[in-house]
Amino acid sequence: PRSKWLPKRKQWYQRRVRADMSADLQWSIIRKNSCFLVSSLGTTLTREPNNISSKNSFKANGLVNKHVVGVKAADKGVILTTKSKGRLTNTTLSRGGRRTIKTIRAATAGSHYRPDLTDSAVRKASAILRSQKSKNVAKRRSRKYKN
Repeated sequence: PRSKWLPKRKQWYQRRVRADMSADLQWSIIRKNSCFLVSSLGTTLTREPNNISSKNSFKANGLVNKHVVGVKAADKGVILTTKSKGRLTNTTLSRGGRRTIKTIRAATAGSHYRPDLTDSAVRKASAILRSQKSKNVAKRRSRKYKN
């Protein structure tokens, strides 16, 4: 079934890469040839799903790794994505910033899932939560000027 967030050609690409090959072989194939690659100011970035740092590296790749950590914005809070037994599991975390960060740390480093991605997952979740806060604009008081 076609998911809502990927265009048709990217879905086809994702299905083709997930064949029964080793992660190293998959990475060597898609390292320089991927529809998600974006070159910007001399660095190669990627827009693939579940890539926390947006860097084109094997460590952060969300397509070829056996264990994946992804963080994206929800209506309120963030969605933490992990992969278990080949299936992606989405968990919505929307009960406050500190609890969200504690849950992300427990899911990554606490359970020995992907401790190397803990800091970048926490940073991305913090940035998303900070952007969802409404800013309180201070009212300017009008003053009477002396004549």
